[in-house]
Amino acid sequence: MSETSRLSVLFVCIHNAGRSQMAAAFLTHFAGDRIEVRSAGSAPADAVNPAAVQAMAEVGIDMSAETPKVLTMDAVQASDVVITMGCGDTCPVFPGKTYLDWKLDDPAGHGIEAVRPIRDEIEQRIRGLLTELQSH
Repeated sequence: MSETSRLSVLFVCIHNAGRSQMAAAFLTHFAGDRIEVRSAGSAPADAVNPAAVQAMAEVGIDMSAETPKVLTMDAVQASDVVITMGCGDTCPVFPGKTYLDWKLDDPAGHGIEAVRPIRDEIEQRIRGLLTELQSH
């Protein structure tokens, strides 16, 4: 990897309204501009889950301007690491990419009390991912 190219990570879930948005926000927060971060959904929702936005605001991360994005082949092809969160067979697979599948509860339809533990688990996974990426 040359110094001019950054590692690129794509987070994918079905609605791109909760888990993948929180994961992308944490990675952007911790890595700054060292890693290119994307998120998308196989069937994106109309808006980001308000409970996810609130849960992230509680830890000082503003996701209020984020919007769900549709998963495209281009986004997958442009990413070095693809982390799926419950999108199953709808996630395209390309050779040469690193794929991780994180089993996380879906925050859709749940209030802040149910979203906080999901947020905290995502934060721990992102911290672990950063350690792993920096060691390669």
